Amino acid sequence: MNPAGLVDAHHHLWDPARRRYPWMQRPGLEPLHRPFGPADLAREAAAAGVSSTVLVQTVAETAETREFLAAAEGSGGLVAAVVGWVDLRGAAVTDELAALRAAPGGGLLRGVRHQVEDEPDPDWLRRADVRRGAAAVAAAGLVQDLLVRLDQLPAATDLARELPEAVFVLDHAAKPPLNPVALAVWRERTADLARCANVVCKVSGLFTLLPPGGGDELLAPVVQHLLEVFGPRRLLLGTDWPVSTLAGGYGDVVRRTSALVRDLSEAERSAVLGAAARPVYGLTPAGARAAVPPEADGRPSRGNLPAG
Repeated sequence: MNPAGLVDAHHHLWDPARRRYPWMQRPGLEPLHRPFGPADLAREAAAAGVSSTVLVQTVAETAETREFLAAAEGSGGLVAAVVGWVDLRGAAVTDELAALRAAPGGGLLRGVRHQVEDEPDPDWLRRADVRRGAAAVAAAGLVQDLLVRLDQLPAATDLARELPEAVFVLDHAAKPPLNPVALAVWRERTADLARCANVVCKVSGLFTLLPPGGGDELLAPVVQHLLEVFGPRRLLLGTDWPVSTLAGGYGDVVRRTSALVRDLSEAERSAVLGAAARPVYGLTPAGARAAVPPEADGRPSRGNLPAG
């Protein structure tokens, strides 16, 4: 289906013995309180037919980003990109990004994410200091992942419009609520965001949203809406592993996501399952490692974003 191999555009690694993960303290997440490391990822990815991945930050620490870059460099080409963290509100975003790029594995830094969903303010992305930071990330040629709640989508849309030169990736499709009233609001707001040509969306983190006993058919209307507003060439498969282990194994997520797009043409399925992610994150060919920083080669940009 995809000669270059499947791309998992969203997963994590962590070790609770090394650092504290505030979000992990929520009730029901106890099964996640154990290490998930590079060897675990390599085993799961190989079994699922995934040849390239994007490793995404989990805490607001540049130290974790440095660890992820080093892990990516040592992954034998499996982890082909890292989405790290810098303080978007800080005055030294450009310098912090340069320092990360100079670190071991720094050529694999492809994006930045702040866990906006943990900010109480629905207008956090409208803050002047945040927008200055976002502009600095865009000027550095890096993608910006958006982890936002439903009430933060309008601010995310404003940011994407204000920075048309930037590339934004909506994580987990903004976690669509599965009750009819809220889902209608989600449909409207994601459609508005999708009108920004510089935004793509990850089909990720959906199975953990299902209610107890709820089948994947509940997600079919969600995925159909995403296909309608973004188009298959602006949708990216992401496992959200290991969070996804709450709802199934790594391979299960890949298979279930593939099933949700089974009615697409072969070219469209290939886009969702890998081809669309490569230009967004400036991924090197499957099994190869980046030899130069993204600003010099394969840098993500509006110009090479896939059309919907």
